[in-house]
Amino acid sequence: MSIKRPPYIVSTRDVPEIAGKYYPNSPEVFGHGRAIGQFAGLLRIGLHIERLSPGERSSMPHAEQDQEEFVYVLEGTVNAWIQGELFAMVAGDLAAFPAGTGIAHVMINDSDADALLLVGGERNKSDNKIVYPLNPERRNDLPWSLWWADAPVHALGPHDGTASPREGNTPASE
Repeated sequence: MSIKRPPYIVSTRDVPEIAGKYYPNSPEVFGHGRAIGQFAGLLRIGLHIERLSPGERSSMPHAEQDQEEFVYVLEGTVNAWIQGELFAMVAGDLAAFPAGTGIAHVMINDSDADALLLVGGERNKSDNKIVYPLNPERRNDLPWSLWWADAPVHALGPHDGTASPREGNTPASE
């Protein structure tokens, strides 16, 4: 006789995938996610399985004042855009972004196949601030209190933080 699993043990396949997220005033699709942590009842940690299709990125390049984040590649290949430079990541690679460093980042799938990522960090905090160094117009989409105006300034490399254009997913910068 088997005992029913408790609700805090979940299978990713049972968690609905949310089809692409959007930023206000942008037509670009940013990944597809399954909120596995929330589904399992986590209150302080955000944990997602994120699928990036070819030509998608996880977000706009950003840095957070008071939230740590990480990305672990489960399947496929992505480029970690960090401060304007690209770093190839494959299954088994981890990128960690400590809070308060001002290190801007985004994951970009420029490959020809889906990539599957385990993305985690602290759940949204009401006093967390964020900055989008390549998209300062995002300041207009946020309450003034959420923009990280005094974020550490770092030199940026040459890459513009967007994915290679693919049919059906045109970055907002184009």
